[in-house]
Amino acid sequence: MLRNISKSLWLLGLAVVIVCGIYPGILWVIGQTAFPFQANGSVVKGPDGKAVGSLLIAQPFTKDEYFQPRPSAVSYDASSSGSSGLGAANYVLRDRVARAIGPIATYAGGPKSGQLVAPDVEAWFQANRFGGQPHIVAQWANAHNSLAQAWVNADPSHAAYVDAWSKQHPADVKQWIAANPGTPQPKAADLAVPFFTSFSAANPGRFPSAVTHKDANGKDVSTIEPVSTGSDIQSIFFDMWRQDHPDVALQNVPGDLVTTSASGLDPDITLANAMFQLDRVAGAWAKDTKRDPAQVRAEIGAMLHDMAHAPLGGLVGEPFVNVLRVNLELRRRYGMPA
Repeated sequence: MLRNISKSLWLLGLAVVIVCGIYPGILWVIGQTAFPFQANGSVVKGPDGKAVGSLLIAQPFTKDEYFQPRPSAVSYDASSSGSSGLGAANYVLRDRVARAIGPIATYAGGPKSGQLVAPDVEAWFQANRFGGQPHIVAQWANAHNSLAQAWVNADPSHAAYVDAWSKQHPADVKQWIAANPGTPQPKAADLAVPFFTSFSAANPGRFPSAVTHKDANGKDVSTIEPVSTGSDIQSIFFDMWRQDHPDVALQNVPGDLVTTSASGLDPDITLANAMFQLDRVAGAWAKDTKRDPAQVRAEIGAMLHDMAHAPLGGLVGEPFVNVLRVNLELRRRYGMPA
C-alpha cells in the first residue's frame, strides 16, 4: 500500500511540475519571443511614451476631436465586465439610447433633410408643452422618478443644487415628508420630483445644467444654472420630442452606436459607426487646426478605411476600426485637441 501511495505522490508531483511549471514556462517563452505585444496585453503608448491603454479594452473618449466607443454598461471598468441586461420595454434603456441619439439625429427627408434635429428639440422644449400640457420638466420628472433621481446622483453639484433649493422651499419639503412619513430626513435624491416640479414652474422652458464661466483668476468655474439650449436639452428630452413628433422621418443610426456589447468593453466599432461620427470629429479638428473642413474630413475618412479590418481577412462580417488606435493616429497627425 505504501508503495502505491509513493507512486501516486511521485505522479502528482511530476504532473504539478509539468502543468504548473514547464508548460506555462514554455508558453511564456514563446509569447515573449514571438508575440511580445499580444502577450503583454496589447498595451499601446501615446506620443509621450507613456502607456495609454490596451487595444483589447474600450475606454471612454469625451472630446469632439475623438471617435467614441460603444456605450458601456460597466462604465468601461474592466474589473466588472458585463452587459446591462435591460429589456426592450425598460424605459431606462430607451432613455439611454435616446440620449445618445438626440444630439446627432438628422432628418431623413423633406426641406431639412440631413440637418440636425437638435435645434428643433430645443425650440420645442422652450415652448414648454408636451402632449398639449405645460411644464415639460415637471412631466418628465413625475413620469420617470428614477431618471430624475439619477440626475441628482450623477454629480455632487447636482445634489448641492437640490439641497440649496430645499432650504429655500421648506413647505415643499414638509409636504413631501408628510406624504412619505417613513423618510423624515430626505436626501437630495428623495426630493428629485418636487424639486423638478418647483423648478419647472419657476423656470418654464428651462432645465438645470452645468454652465462654465471664468472666475477672477481666469480659471474655469462650473455652476448649475437654468438653460434652454445645449446637450442636456437635446439628449434628455429627445425621447419626449419624438413622442410629440412620431411621424417625422429620421435617418437611421448604426446599431453599435447606441447598444452596448456583452462585455461592455468592446474596443472596436463598425466602420459605419465611425463614418457616422466623422463629421463631428473632422469639424472639431478643422476648427483646432484652422484648416478646410472638407479636406480634413477627406483625410480622416481615408484613414478610417485604411485602418478598417474585418474577420478572416475581410472574408466575412462587418469592417471594424479600433477606437483607441484610430484616436492615437488622430493625435499623431493633428496634435493635442484644443
